[in-house]
Amino acid sequence: MSRNAPPTSAVPARTQIARERSERELRRARRRAGFAAGEVKELNIVAMMDMMTILLVFLLKSYSASSLSINPTEDLRLPASTAQVQPQDNINVTISMREVAVNDRPVVRIENGVIAARDKAQGRADSFFVGKLHDVLKKEVDKQKYVARYNPGAPFGGRVNVVADKRVPYRTLVDVLYTAGQAELGEYKFMVMKSE
Repeated sequence: MSRNAPPTSAVPARTQIARERSERELRRARRRAGFAAGEVKELNIVAMMDMMTILLVFLLKSYSASSLSINPTEDLRLPASTAQVQPQDNINVTISMREVAVNDRPVVRIENGVIAARDKAQGRADSFFVGKLHDVLKKEVDKQKYVARYNPGAPFGGRVNVVADKRVPYRTLVDVLYTAGQAELGEYKFMVMKSE
């Protein structure tokens, strides 16, 4: 055996290394060609989830719909106005020609736009205090105060949104507002339909 000749085990190792290099170069060339052609082999789901989370946060922050939804009916026709103020999230009292509702739950029946004497204090027609309405409003106020106690970002404001039919007599409005005042709701916001 000659001293200058490489050992026999080194020759196959060199050819194997050269073969592996050429295979790697071929795979790289295929990948580059695939990227150049716009072919996507795999999708990075983590990046997509990050994108969806950012979109969700953006949509939630920009969502400015009110919790107050009004469905005008024959018994509930709102006055039109050019007001541009957005309604706030408060306790909602709806006065239609047939009932008084708190947060869309009927509380007191109305006959011809007037609250019956049987629903007022001591059964008197000239009383302003409506007992059933007061009880329901007081429960809502207690809920808001409970939330305000543990969440400084949602303080109790004593506000009520009044959604009233434009044909309801003034006396009925006074009865409802007086009763709301007795339940610690002293600030009123009257809701109207925005005219085009």
